Amino acid sequence: MNTICAISTPYGSGGIAVIRVSGEDAIAIVDTLFRGRKSLAEAAAYTVHYGEIVKGENGKVKGEKYEVLDQVLASVFRAPHSFTGEDVVEIACHGSMYIQQTLLQWLVDAGCQLAKAGEFTQRAFLNGKMDLTEAEAVADLIAAQTKAEKDLALSQLRGGISNELAALRERLLTFTSLIELELDFADHEELEFADRTQLNALANEIDSTIGALVSSFKTGNAIKQGIPVAIIGAPNVGKSTLLNALLGEERAIVSDIQGTTRDTIEDTLVLGGMLFRFIDTAGMRVTNDTIENLGIERSRQAAQRAAIIIHLQDPTQDASDILSSLPDIQEKKIIHVFNKADILPSFTPPENAIYISAKNGEVGSVKEQLISFAKEQFNTRNAVTISNTRHYESLVRAQEAIHRVQDGLSMQISGEFLSMDLQDCLTALGEITGQITSQEVLNNIFSKFCIGK
Repeated sequence: MNTICAISTPYGSGGIAVIRVSGEDAIAIVDTLFRGRKSLAEAAAYTVHYGEIVKGENGKVKGEKYEVLDQVLASVFRAPHSFTGEDVVEIACHGSMYIQQTLLQWLVDAGCQLAKAGEFTQRAFLNGKMDLTEAEAVADLIAAQTKAEKDLALSQLRGGISNELAALRERLLTFTSLIELELDFADHEELEFADRTQLNALANEIDSTIGALVSSFKTGNAIKQGIPVAIIGAPNVGKSTLLNALLGEERAIVSDIQGTTRDTIEDTLVLGGMLFRFIDTAGMRVTNDTIENLGIERSRQAAQRAAIIIHLQDPTQDASDILSSLPDIQEKKIIHVFNKADILPSFTPPENAIYISAKNGEVGSVKEQLISFAKEQFNTRNAVTISNTRHYESLVRAQEAIHRVQDGLSMQISGEFLSMDLQDCLTALGEITGQITSQEVLNNIFSKFCIGK
């Protein structure tokens, strides 16, 4: 492979910048520009060297006459014990845009090629330093905006999913070998290599493991995209005011006119290290206004998508049974909140309800409830959690294949057909870790990485 280089720190000026170089000639190329106490070619792995980046008159080899670009630190990593599995040099220079771009140009002049998006991580994958789930976790770790996202990505980078899938594939291979052995010796009626009762128990165990991973996607996706919270209530109970108070900014228009909110308004907030996606909805009531009814229907849809519903009520209004009109809310967390404590300070809310003043910004109890529920329902500490849509889709295909195996066992069909379905299951799982993956899929995955990673 060619030797590649790229700026690995964010674009722009800063205190320092890091330029990464990887490939068979990485150390030799950087050595043509680096002047320190000794040549980098003589440097031991995992060592850092102070020196200058200089350019000789001939553009490549340092000579008596040269231009000094910057004082730098060069970190040396030798194959195969580096991130990419190749020789790597990381140059820490001052963060001037001129210095960064000039150093990059000098490296290209010396024989490097500019790295494509994700090419360093792709080389790590191709060189066996990590599987595809771990490579994708690198991108997730870079993009993490909350502690929960960081913890989830770090768990995957440490091989959480990989280890689970490796154990699962091992059981499937055992299953497949028993079936194949039965097929190879089908003419020997006195031999029984695959006990169907045992195979059925193994299939059920595999189905249970895959099912748990599939189910975990709901949690992983919520952590990654934000736990959806719908604020539901009658008109003028203070839904928009509550949204603004939670966010700490005037995000939604507040008015005494009923039907002001005609469409859902969404925004996000980090609470307790987790991302919440709040949805302010149109007030729900019976109306002949066509446009308002469209907004109310969207409110119902928002409630259906939400993991948490904040049912906001006004103690000065007659109670309305809004929740009964919402579909599929039995498994959702419902936080009952009464607003306008600034108007009726002596009001006593029903048991298990919260009393707040959204107008005065007194919404701490609502935040506490949200954090408490999220920690209870979206805890990933002791379980492998899927957060990648590609992984989820492959697991669904694997689950469908193992269901066909279970059906085949119950119908006593030939081991030849069972073997085909088992292979489908193995293929689907292999696509997750990259054991079976097309170049097109790899290109698509790594093209979403940032340059320099």
